[in-house]
Parts: sequence; C-alpha cells; structure tokens
Amino acid sequence: METQNARLAGLIMTAAGVATILFVHWMVVFWVPTEAVQGIVQRIFYVHVPAAWTTFLAFGMVALASAAYLWLEDERADSAAVAAAEGGLIFGAIMLTSGPLWGRIAWGTYWTWEPRLTLTLLLWFTYLGYFLIRGSVADPRKGKRFAAVVAIVGSLNIPLIHVSVTWFRSLHPQPVVIKPEGPTLHPDMLVTLLTSLAGFTMLFLGLFFLRYSIELLSRRPRSGEVQRASEVLT
Repeated sequence: METQNARLAGLIMTAAGVATILFVHWMVVFWVPTEAVQGIVQRIFYVHVPAAWTTFLAFGMVALASAAYLWLEDERADSAAVAAAEGGLIFGAIMLTSGPLWGRIAWGTYWTWEPRLTLTLLLWFTYLGYFLIRGSVADPRKGKRFAAVVAIVGSLNIPLIHVSVTWFRSLHPQPVVIKPEGPTLHPDMLVTLLTSLAGFTMLFLGLFFLRYSIELLSRRPRSGEVQRASEVLT
C-alpha cells in the first residue's frame, strides 16, 4: 500500500510540476518584463534560482532521512535518503550548468572561485561522494551508516552557502526576495519566480516519490528468498 501511494503521489506531482514549468516558460518568453541592466540573459534567473532551491531542499531531505536511519535503522528512511540524493544531484547539475551560462554574460566568465560557487560545487561533490561511500564498503549496513554521516555533515554547508554573499566578497548579487524589509524584485518577476519555484518543487517531489517507490520495491524480499529464509530457520 505504501508503495502504491508513493507511486500515485509521484505521478500526480510530476505531472503538475511539468505543467507548471511549461507555463513558466510561457511567462518567461511572453509575459515577464526584461531586466533593464542584464537584458534577456537575466531570464536564466527563472531556471537557475528554482534549481538551486530544489537542490538545497533535496539535500536537506537527505540529511533528515539519514538522521532518521541512524536513529531507527529503518530501511524506509534510507530509501528516502537515496531517492532525495539522486534528485539533488540532478537538480544540482541544472543549477551548476545554468549558473555559468548566466555568469558568462553577466560577469564575463563561466566560472570563478568565489565563495558561493566554490561552496556549492563542494556540496554537489559531497553528495556524489554519498553514493561512492555506499558502494565502497563490503558490509552494506556500514556503507549506509557511513553515507548517512556524510549526508548530515554535508548539509551543514547549505546555510553557509546562503549567507556567503553577505559574509564574504562575492560576485553574486545580494538577496532580492528573502530580505528583512521584504522582496525588492519587480512584482511580475516575483510572480514568475514563485511560480517557477512551485513547479520545480512539485517536479522534484514527484520524481522523489516515484524513485522512493522503486527503491522500496527493490528492497522487498522476493518470495523465493523468503521461502529459503524460512527453511533455514526451521
């Protein structure tokens, strides 16, 4: 039942996410105004920022599920961690690809080792290492536990990435949405951004639930294995 519910939720949220993102593309092309300084290249903002948000959401979920696994040793928590980590790597790749494309026009270079970029790349490689550690230990249980620790420690980088533009000298602009005095973004741009954030979030959660249901099925003992186990016990 849990697997069926996860699959159904995944299908619904994935469809809603795809539909919303398609609508966002219409908004970006035909509705939202062009930014006065950067021009049309600023429209990458509506993909890059939601991809970054979704990446941080995914890796935060990995850390929470990993903590639950260390505490309870429940395979469902580890399955959730794996599903979220895979989604985080995918959306992180979108973030790390769209950012340099925007930076090439805005900054004149695809990449520079400024604090936010460096910390974000480190975060992505940390969760790539999450999967490498899982498969590098002969004992699967130890591999899962070691990887869970990596996920929890790696998540501490997320708030540091957020405050890096205010704590250190950075090419990234200051926040225009999450500010004490409120958003300073143009209202139409804010609506487009929030719609894109909703679409990316629904798409990630949909893919997460689908991947989670697959992971649960893959860990379910086959009938032959159950029979052999019962024979051994008897």
